Amino acid sequence: MPLRDHFHTTSTRYNWQALHGGWPMTIINALNRLMPEDFVAHPRVTLGTSMEIDVGAFERLEPAGWDDPRGNNLEWSPSTPALLLETEIPVPAEYEVRIYDRHDEFKLVAAIELVSPSNKDRPESRKTFVNKCETLLKKGVCVSIVDPVTTRSGNLYGELLDELDAPHSAVSDAEIYAVTCRGRRKGPRWRVEAWEFTLAIGEKLPTLPICLSPELTIPLDLEATYEEVCRSLRMW
Repeated sequence: MPLRDHFHTTSTRYNWQALHGGWPMTIINALNRLMPEDFVAHPRVTLGTSMEIDVGAFERLEPAGWDDPRGNNLEWSPSTPALLLETEIPVPAEYEVRIYDRHDEFKLVAAIELVSPSNKDRPESRKTFVNKCETLLKKGVCVSIVDPVTTRSGNLYGELLDELDAPHSAVSDAEIYAVTCRGRRKGPRWRVEAWEFTLAIGEKLPTLPICLSPELTIPLDLEATYEEVCRSLRMW
């Protein structure tokens, strides 16, 4: 099924939110059928602008003059702070598949990032995405990026290459693309290898390599998973 433009449309038939919501689980089903039992794929989806507050982050507010355990009565309090900035915290949406090695303490070995418009809509969002990918690569995690977004300019893969001081390629300047990267240590040196594919509306999607270990790489058939999710959501 050729790739459609799910972004330049007002029709709910080809709604990109529905595609991004369903595609990760379709990828997970395909990978879990294919991978050895040692590995498992899980979804990680954040819809953006939401914040998770850890219970431990709540502080107990004490009135002025509370008794210090050391026996001192503290009367001091700071002056009112100057307001430097008040704004919404930009939390871009995440549509991600993560693959873990179950027999190595659930070690993260691969991540598949499905780019959304909010990943590209502002400099801080792009930097957050790129920094995450760079950190994962330096931890030995295989990172795949699938960017079908046609309504936002900028190439996150190209920005990742800039962070890595790596040369650009045709794919790193493409509007839409899919790529898999992995970092490998060769003696005292560290190298990044990439499999790059330019996407095009009306064309079939490629098969991405997913590296589970230095010795084991499996195929992710983007075309088959895209066709399956479109069929499930009746996007024909």
